[in-house]
Amino acid sequence: MKFFSNLFAEANALIVEHLGDLGPLIVAGGLGLLLILVALPSILFKKKDPLDRIREMHINQDQGETPHSLRRGGKDERLNRFAQYLEPQDQAQFSAAQLQLVRAGYRSKGAVQMFHFAQFALGIGGLLLGTFYVMISGGGSAQSSILMVLVPGAVGYYAPKYWVQRRVQGREAEITSGFPDALDLMLVCVEAGQSLDQSIIRVAKEIRSGYPALSEEFEIVAFEMKAGKDKARVLRDLSERVGIQDVSSFVTTLIQSATFGTSIAEALRVYADEMRDKRVMRAEEKANKLPTKLTLGTMIFCLPPLLIILIGPSIYGIAMDLQSR
Repeated sequence: MKFFSNLFAEANALIVEHLGDLGPLIVAGGLGLLLILVALPSILFKKKDPLDRIREMHINQDQGETPHSLRRGGKDERLNRFAQYLEPQDQAQFSAAQLQLVRAGYRSKGAVQMFHFAQFALGIGGLLLGTFYVMISGGGSAQSSILMVLVPGAVGYYAPKYWVQRRVQGREAEITSGFPDALDLMLVCVEAGQSLDQSIIRVAKEIRSGYPALSEEFEIVAFEMKAGKDKARVLRDLSERVGIQDVSSFVTTLIQSATFGTSIAEALRVYADEMRDKRVMRAEEKANKLPTKLTLGTMIFCLPPLLIILIGPSIYGIAMDLQSR
C-alpha cells in the first residue's frame, strides 16, 4: 500500500513539474475525454434490435404510415438514436420546449433534439476551447484558470437558449406590429363577400413581404382548415402557437361570433378599430418613455462638456494666477 502511495506521489509531482499546478486537473480531463472518445463509437454504431424495428413497423402501419413515409421527415436519424438523452423524458417539459421552439419559428419534428444537441455541443466546445487557452497561455491562479475553462462552456451552453428567446421576441414584435393591418385586410375581404377561410388565405398572401411570421401563421391556419380540422380547434391552436394576447382575444371573438351566429364582418370591424387604437396607444407610450431614456445619455454626454466649457477658463485663469504668485 505504501508502494502505491509513493508511486502516486511521484507521478503527481512529475505532472506538476511539467504541466504546472493545474497538471492533475488537465490529466484528469484528458483521461475523461479519452474515455468518451473510446465509448462514442460503440454508442454511435450500435445496431438496432430487430424486435424494435418490427415493433416500429407495426406502429407505423397502425397509424397509416409506411416505414419510409414522408411524414416522418424532419427528424435527423443520427440524433434520433440519442433521443433519450436529447429530449426531456417528462411529457410536460417536452411539450413546453416544443412550443417555445414553434414560437421561435422552428417547426420540424427534430427541433427539440437539435436544440439540446446544440447546447451540448457548444457547451463541450466552450470547455475544450477554455482548456486549450489555459494550456497555451500557461494560466494563472487556480481560480482564474477554472473560470477561463467554465465561462466559455457556460456561454456555449446558454447561447442556443438566448438565440431562441431573441427569435421568439422578434416574431412576437413582428406579429403584434402587423396584426392591425392584417385585420383591416381581412375585414375588406369579408365585406367583399369572401368567406373567412378565403380571407385568411388572401391576407396571408398579401402580407407575406411585410410580415412573414404572421403570414406563415395564417397559412398554417388555412392549410389546417382545408384539411378538415375543426375551425374552433384551428383558431385555438393559432392562439397557443403565437402566445400573444391580441391574437388570443381575436380568436375568442371569432369563436364567439361563430357560436352565437353574429356577423363576422361586424366583429372584425369592431376588433380592427380596437387594434388600431391600441397600436396608437403603444406608439404614444414609446414616445412618452423616450425623454426618460434620453435623460441618462444627456447627463453623460452633454453635461460634462458643458461644465468644461463654462468652468474650464475660470479654473485655468485661477491656476495661472497661483503660479505667477
